[in-house]
Amino acid sequence: MRQARGFWSPILAVALLGGVSCTAGSPPETADDPDVTVSSAPLEPEAEGTASESEPVSQPGPPAVDAQAVDPEEPPTPGNPVDPEQKLEASMEAYESAEVFWGQGDLESAIAALDRAYQLMAEADELDDPLLSQERENLRQLISRRVVEIYASRQTAVGDPNGSIRIVINDDVRREIRSFVNGEREFFLESYRRSGLYRPMILEKLREAGLPEQLSWMPLVESGFKSRARSRARALGLWQFISSTGLRYGLERNRWIDERMDPEKATDAAIGYLTDLHGLFGDWLTALAAYNCGEQAVLRQIRRQPVAYFDRFWDLYQRLPRETRRYVPRFLATLAILEDPEEYGIELPEPLSPPEVEILQTERAVDLERLEKSFGLEEGRLAALNPELRHGVLPEAPYRLRVPATIELGEAREKLAEVPERKEPVGTGVHRVRPGETLSGIAAGYGTTVRRIMAMNRLRSAHRIWPGQQLRVPGGVTFRGGSGGVVRHRVRRGDSLWLLASRYGTTVAEIRRLNGIRGSLLRPGQVLMIRSGSSGGGVYVVRSGDTLGEIARGQGVSLSSLLRANHLSRRSTIYPGQRLVIPN
Repeated sequence: MRQARGFWSPILAVALLGGVSCTAGSPPETADDPDVTVSSAPLEPEAEGTASESEPVSQPGPPAVDAQAVDPEEPPTPGNPVDPEQKLEASMEAYESAEVFWGQGDLESAIAALDRAYQLMAEADELDDPLLSQERENLRQLISRRVVEIYASRQTAVGDPNGSIRIVINDDVRREIRSFVNGEREFFLESYRRSGLYRPMILEKLREAGLPEQLSWMPLVESGFKSRARSRARALGLWQFISSTGLRYGLERNRWIDERMDPEKATDAAIGYLTDLHGLFGDWLTALAAYNCGEQAVLRQIRRQPVAYFDRFWDLYQRLPRETRRYVPRFLATLAILEDPEEYGIELPEPLSPPEVEILQTERAVDLERLEKSFGLEEGRLAALNPELRHGVLPEAPYRLRVPATIELGEAREKLAEVPERKEPVGTGVHRVRPGETLSGIAAGYGTTVRRIMAMNRLRSAHRIWPGQQLRVPGGVTFRGGSGGVVRHRVRRGDSLWLLASRYGTTVAEIRRLNGIRGSLLRPGQVLMIRSGSSGGGVYVVRSGDTLGEIARGQGVSLSSLLRANHLSRRSTIYPGQRLVIPN
């Protein structure tokens, strides 16, 4: 691992390269449950020369369901990933850890995690898949921007201006119209029927943003208007966001929720993304192509045009990835059919009505099924109204639960209080590795064993973990590392919350909590209460010049027990910032 200080030059150089980078999900592969992967809608055979040699065109027929269930949050291969896709997943994992560390004020850990994220991202070369290439570019932009923000933080303790989308009818669009009218008729009609649940909300937001109302039909192509749709590219929700694009446009995901499946928040994110794409390309068809395959893939083809490019999408259409060559005609086919359904022999069903809901404020981990029974609702009703809840359990934090408007809120609060809180772990938790942490220290902090964490994460070695790595740990358990005694620290000139957190083996958030501090400003002479991680029975943060023997004597434990607790030998090397578990 490179030292953190060596991280700035390459990243800042990358940050200066410029360019906007983000992407949406792959073409529509939808399912009611994100754990089920559904194939994209079928095609009629393409004209000669348009199909990819490696991807044969499917024949018309109903969407086929992949029999193999897929976990939408399946962890990347642990250890040292070898192929580019694994490196990108590990890079994204390290970036998310940096975000958490930065939010806690732990800048050193954030830098180390970003260092790891950049290293993995840079190593993920030889990407033939344009979506993966775009994912790599997304990460480059995310990492570089966060580095600039962290570096800066360490220096101090409208109408319809875009018009409408013109419907073009050519051979490619006619092919998609035939597909919708024939083999995909049921898919099209069911998607149209479901559109009523969300389209009024989408239209209102598009009007507020001044974007064409025709964009409200994008979810039909993306997801069939299914809020929990999932593609093989791990894109989720009505608008099929992949994780990095969702993060860029403000969609949160954690062990409880994934806002890519929140229809309203995902619509806000999609509008932001589409606005940026239209500003970049200047026309809607090119913006839609970029939404599908990523703007970098489109920009590359624009640069390769043999003649000047004058914002004419069809000039570069055949040079785009095969999936995108289908995506834009499918959208235009949708608009054409809905503009004149009788022309194509389609009788549209009555759309479903948006549910009328009230907001019930909650903050306890309660099973939705139990709550539905308490409220007298049919099974799955609350899950349908709150699709962003990943495990059917309310978070252990303030949450705005959507409930049917027929429920009286006062009575609902009383019934909610009577439902027992879920005690068993919810899925698994995630621990983000900090510099100097050992697997034994992490296991002790969660009251589990090294062997169990290794099994949960498929680790082959207990010694190969790195800053920013996300480890699965038993769910519902709070990390108890660094639980030493409370010390009093008198602030000196040059002190900062970040420096004090590093020195005492704690976090900025913990210091703020103990002392009721909201900002970052400290005054010389101010006395702070700090819960040190260096007391017996907790975690000791190695300082410059420390030896294992001196640490053992200072903590009142034997050297052999200290070595055993940390899976070390007498010949092991320790370094400043490393965290050692102090046995009781």
